[in-house]
Amino acid sequence: MHYKFLTLFAILTISISVHAQEKWSLLKCLEYAMANNIAVKQIDLQSKTAALQYKQSKLGQFPSLSFSGSTSYSSGRNQDPTSFSLITQSYLSTNMQLQTSAEIFNWFSKRNAIEANQWELKAAKANADKLKNDIALSVANAYLQILLAIEQGKIAGIQLQQSQAQLSNTRKIVDAGALPELNAAELEAQVARDSSIIISARGNIAQSVLNLKSLMAIDAADSFQIETPPVEKIPIEKITDLQPDAVYTLAMVNMPQQKVNDFKIKAAQKTSAVAKGNLYPAISVFGNLGSGFNSRAQSIVGSTLINAPFGSVKVNGIDYNVFPLQPFTNYTYGKTAFLPQLNKNLRQSVGLGISVPIFNGYNMQTNYQRTKITIISQQLQKAADNQKLKQDIYQAYNAALIALEKFNAGKKSLGIFERTFDFAQKRYEVGMLSTFELITNQNNLFRARLENVLNQFDYVFKMKVLEFYKGQGLKL
Repeated sequence: MHYKFLTLFAILTISISVHAQEKWSLLKCLEYAMANNIAVKQIDLQSKTAALQYKQSKLGQFPSLSFSGSTSYSSGRNQDPTSFSLITQSYLSTNMQLQTSAEIFNWFSKRNAIEANQWELKAAKANADKLKNDIALSVANAYLQILLAIEQGKIAGIQLQQSQAQLSNTRKIVDAGALPELNAAELEAQVARDSSIIISARGNIAQSVLNLKSLMAIDAADSFQIETPPVEKIPIEKITDLQPDAVYTLAMVNMPQQKVNDFKIKAAQKTSAVAKGNLYPAISVFGNLGSGFNSRAQSIVGSTLINAPFGSVKVNGIDYNVFPLQPFTNYTYGKTAFLPQLNKNLRQSVGLGISVPIFNGYNMQTNYQRTKITIISQQLQKAADNQKLKQDIYQAYNAALIALEKFNAGKKSLGIFERTFDFAQKRYEVGMLSTFELITNQNNLFRARLENVLNQFDYVFKMKVLEFYKGQGLKL
């Protein structure tokens, strides 16, 4: 994967005059892929989810506040809400309640949860960066494959032109009777083979373009052309400046995967602290404010003072003196209105609560032990990724050295085949070389050219791999 990744940035080093309406540069392809690739959009959603979780945990520090209300109609045999006697009359009632509560001490569980979610958010962003690097790698690889296919097509075109020119000259000589028809037939077969190679090269270009479109989320039917900068203009750092130990040191600081591992370990440590805090008692405060209304509730709406008469009365012929009774007040009752009743029935309470975990099937203890195992697992993952990174860097360095040697050897070999073909063509023109031998030399030159192009792209790509591992991007 890392080998392909470098392809992307290898091309990015080229200064190109961009005609956005006509052709796509690698930089433009990358920007478009980052904005439209489905996998990138999905990983961005994961980062947003982590951000929401972090925000929610911070807001969880504040007291909770809730309001509840209900209205009911009662009939049949029930208790009078005002006199508390049994009645059979129907009535309408309403209850409202405002509640609040807050934890005032929980062994820093909430604070640790906030910090754990903060590290998880950083890990999610770093993981998104890693995926974007992987997508960029794929885009770069597809872009490079197009450039390589174009170069191969150009070489095949030169081969076809040479074969056609040789066929034209040979046909004149054959028609003049100086050479047998076999010579022309052999060259006609070579022209046919070269034409087939041209068709294959065009097919490779089209397939590579489709692969790039897929990564960029561009419709396969849309018109699409890329810029074709020459590979030799890509600036490459000196191999002496890319020693594996120095590259590994920078990679440990800058590579996204190493950041993900560090953030995951810190998040796991804070999560473990949360689980440990849940093993101990928690203290909280709470408050309640409520009121209610009942359609049968009554209150005094008026009163009358009553005085007893003074005098005497005769009962069975006997006179009795009547002394006045103490005056008393006769009260008149009526239904209580809604708002006054709410004010009259207002009730409130505050309190202090404590929650002590005693026994819950060993769930909390198991969860705490599980978080400690998670920490060890993350630490082992980090060690494995660091080991793999160092191994990859040393392998990339060794591959770059081999690619450089192959490229230098290939250039010398290409020069030899070019001179050999030049001599063969001159000998063929004076009749000192057969057509078969000429075609053989021409095919050897064709293969040498293809191999040289492949070696050049391979060398540039593997050098860019080392630059990529530094984690500092590449210069344009």
